[in-house]
Amino acid sequence: MKDWISSFIIACSMYSKIPMPQVEWTEKKMKYALCFFPFVGLVIAALMMAFAWIADNVAMGTVLYGCLGTAIPLVVTGGIHLDGFLDVSDARSSFGDRERKLEILKDPHIGAFAVICGGIYLLLYLGTFSEVQPSMVPALAGSYVLIRAWSGWSVVSLPKAKPDGLASTFAAQADTRWVRGCMLLWGGLAVIWMAIWGGKAFALMMFAVAGLTYAYYRRVARKEFGGITGDLAGYFLQLAELLMTGAAVIWQFIS
Repeated sequence: MKDWISSFIIACSMYSKIPMPQVEWTEKKMKYALCFFPFVGLVIAALMMAFAWIADNVAMGTVLYGCLGTAIPLVVTGGIHLDGFLDVSDARSSFGDRERKLEILKDPHIGAFAVICGGIYLLLYLGTFSEVQPSMVPALAGSYVLIRAWSGWSVVSLPKAKPDGLASTFAAQADTRWVRGCMLLWGGLAVIWMAIWGGKAFALMMFAVAGLTYAYYRRVARKEFGGITGDLAGYFLQLAELLMTGAAVIWQFIS
């Protein structure tokens, strides 16, 4: 039980800004850390639903609604996944070879392409989320958990681009069987949640969008980087959040 608690603390400390006690990152204590990665998505989902309820009841303006809806996931995660998105955008924009792209991922400095891509991403997310009706947010909330289940699965399942990154560290210490089982459970519960609030067709559509984004992420990682890294996992997560939010908006228009 102590190992599970320590793993929970490590996961929340790594992937969120949720206050947690300090725990030494030993192999034993990190064994189940990835099992709790989707819990961060659950926290985001709860906060987003509460925010949507408040926004609906106070007749919040569209701009403020969009800005706060964009900010909440970033505040909870501390922007760790957006950082990965920026690094990968910078690396891919260089059009260099595999080694050059991996060098850019390791560079702590931010490049011009990262700033441009980050600005465009935030504008797209703000504009897209502004179109999400508050009544749709409970159904959309499941996506924050589902995406992290896909991401956690990738960390223990896909080849790594380098042996010394965070993704490699978490994968090496993880109990693969437990992590995969937990990711399937989290993902299944997320899909059921979306089906309850948005209907079976909505849940199927969202699962398909997440799956197609995952397939794209896997192809990019293997072809351009030789495997995944922590930055690439963040790139996938941010891209999936944007596309699934967009899918929810489209669903509103057609349903």
